[in-house]
Amino acid sequence: MLTKCLVRSVIVTSVAVSLTACGGSSDSNDEAQMARFTLGVSDAPVDNADAVVACFNAVELVGNGQGTQTFTVGDTENTVASNDICKDENGDTIPNTFGVDLLSYTGSDSANLIEGIEVEPGSYGQLRLVMSEGSYVQVGDEQLPLQVPSNELKFDSLTLDINGNASYTVEFDLRQAMVDPVGIAGYFLKPRGVRLVNNLEIGHIEGTLAEELLINNSCTVAPSDVSEPVAVVYLYEGTDLELTTLADVGGAETHQPYAVAAVYFDGVSAYTFSVGYVAAADYSAAWSCQTDDDPEADDDLTFNGVVNVSVDGDGAVTAVDISG
Repeated sequence: MLTKCLVRSVIVTSVAVSLTACGGSSDSNDEAQMARFTLGVSDAPVDNADAVVACFNAVELVGNGQGTQTFTVGDTENTVASNDICKDENGDTIPNTFGVDLLSYTGSDSANLIEGIEVEPGSYGQLRLVMSEGSYVQVGDEQLPLQVPSNELKFDSLTLDINGNASYTVEFDLRQAMVDPVGIAGYFLKPRGVRLVNNLEIGHIEGTLAEELLINNSCTVAPSDVSEPVAVVYLYEGTDLELTTLADVGGAETHQPYAVAAVYFDGVSAYTFSVGYVAAADYSAAWSCQTDDDPEADDDLTFNGVVNVSVDGDGAVTAVDISG
């Protein structure tokens, strides 16, 4: 069986989706004014899983006086070609699906679902990623279903400006979003921990945790299996936060995690973590040696320290050194 450790160790990969929006005429030559929209999904490694496969069927834009516009994989012009990864219960390929292993696209890597599709500029009330059956988590020889409620991931309000260049990413934090329901085979991907971020207003965090801190707090040091996390970093909105006010995933304390990242040994001397697609703002990064965090429960989690982190926009990388 896939352990709960897996469910709590992910941040996620990237699958990009691009749309091009067009609107009214220009003042002088009646040429269409364009607004480019890019959408992606992003990930970090998952403990103990060999693959986390998501099966995409379509992208929908809702509102802006256009009703629901649906762009179906392998059917609508300029969508990605369907592949044979997603199977039904009989082992047959599900048509109009694009299956992607999220673990193959980490950090800022991406794979396009749609590109160059023209839509009207303006404010859209909702964006939806339509999922098909067939999503799964692979652990060794065992393949466990990964289900999405209603087979849709829904995101509210985005604006495509005339002559603008809008770029968004759907960021999955699987430590918060993926749960293992009692008595049900497989996993559920819930909306919590899944957010839509504007790429012009985000940055990325690349961090290290000092080995001395791990030793002083009796954490695991230099594991032979480098795929096993030695600690976990929790990111919270706001600075100078008291440790006693910080909640684990599923916790009841005042401040809920914005994102969660596992810390891994690089096999030589460094202990690293990363958080991609973080909205530009000020944060507190707290760390713990406890790598087990049930996303459905308020666990008794001990934080060993916290540092302030300021993340800039425009895709800038912020280096975080937790050494004291």
